[in-house]
Amino acid sequence: MNPLARKHEFDLHHGSNTVTLRASLRAALMVERLHDGFGPLLQKLDQLDTGTIRAVILAAATDRRAAEAMLSAAGGQPLGLFLAAATSPLSSLIAAFMPDTADTSTPTAPAAKPTTWAEHFQELYRIGTGWLCWAPAATLDATPAEITEAFAGHIAKLEAMHGGKPDDTDNEEQRAQNIALGLDPDFDRAGLHALRTAGA
Repeated sequence: MNPLARKHEFDLHHGSNTVTLRASLRAALMVERLHDGFGPLLQKLDQLDTGTIRAVILAAATDRRAAEAMLSAAGGQPLGLFLAAATSPLSSLIAAFMPDTADTSTPTAPAAKPTTWAEHFQELYRIGTGWLCWAPAATLDATPAEITEAFAGHIAKLEAMHGGKPDDTDNEEQRAQNIALGLDPDFDRAGLHALRTAGA
């Protein structure tokens, strides 16, 4: 199995049932829309809202029937046990939807405009189907990290084919890398980090 893929898959165990939750782009789009943003979503999860927990599990499950069987079985058991089992995998899943903003090697523009998570995920879809020429279903099945890594490899290939990086001034490939990270070409990473912290 692809180690990068496994890094973004999380097993939820409850009783004799196991469901694998995958941080796919499809799941990210569905989960982000549940409550119009990650901020309200995280509040619902913190409140252990069972409807939200159920929706997230069904959106991210690699086997929907297995997820439905687990949820059905959980309905006849003490709710606290199921919620305790679900908390860690769901937290890891939500974190895997979000890009790593620790890398500060990409230049930023001082007047960069913030973007929403919905726009970020839509941009990843455009990269998968446009730049990488993946089928729509394959793009939606990939995780945000897989799309970003594949695009970085694509850019590296172009650089190798064309004799290395062009001058850093007005570097279009650097702008493309910003897009691969879920940013618009002039996006401010500090602004994205603030957005992530706010859960917007």
